[in-house]
Amino acid sequence: MRKLLRPFEDFLCLFFPHLCLACERNSPPYGDHICTICKATMPEANFHLRKENPFTEKFWGRVNVHAGMALYLFTKESRVQNLIHHLKYKGKTEVGTVLGQRIGNMLHQSPLFAGIDVIVPVPLHLRKERIRGYNQSEVLGNGIADTFGRPLIGNGMKRTIHSTSQTKQSRESRLHNVGEVFEVAKPKLLEGKHILLVDDVLTTGATLEVCANKLLEVPGVKISMATIAIAIH
Repeated sequence: MRKLLRPFEDFLCLFFPHLCLACERNSPPYGDHICTICKATMPEANFHLRKENPFTEKFWGRVNVHAGMALYLFTKESRVQNLIHHLKYKGKTEVGTVLGQRIGNMLHQSPLFAGIDVIVPVPLHLRKERIRGYNQSEVLGNGIADTFGRPLIGNGMKRTIHSTSQTKQSRESRLHNVGEVFEVAKPKLLEGKHILLVDDVLTTGATLEVCANKLLEVPGVKISMATIAIAIH
């Protein structure tokens, strides 16, 4: 059936080209969303095999993180930023699924993450999630669960206050804004668990810091973290 549709797809591409969501120039292979060149050349972080790395260093003295990793290095006006923009604001949830699956495969390679019990996404406020139609961190977490084989608890945390965008705010401002925003929704379900906390991008780390410290109030919890990207300053 797929072969029969190929000529029709080729014809449609003449008028509606299917472009890579990273570079927005090249055409990816059929059924994919990232071109071969971008897959091969986007800046990978490769932190997953290192106990101490630029990801975990962001949390020194702030929160006890067992292990942390990001798939890519993030810079402004980059292909990585394009991918995340399509995931968060353009409804391209397949980006989160594909990148999550790749993260899950990388976690399988690392003994640092071998003890993970469950995956918990950073939550959106229900109002924002209704407007967007999904929580991008939960989409990412589901992709990780697909290949890492750990269950996702999508409602493990909840956001109680609808906060404004924090993209251009300092770490101090972000901490002030999110300090009372999150709470653990299922503490009994998380007791004694090694949790993989997932979000789209690590910038100042304020949101992940607050979420992690809330989760660490639950008896016996250990925290590791994973994101699509880490911002480089």
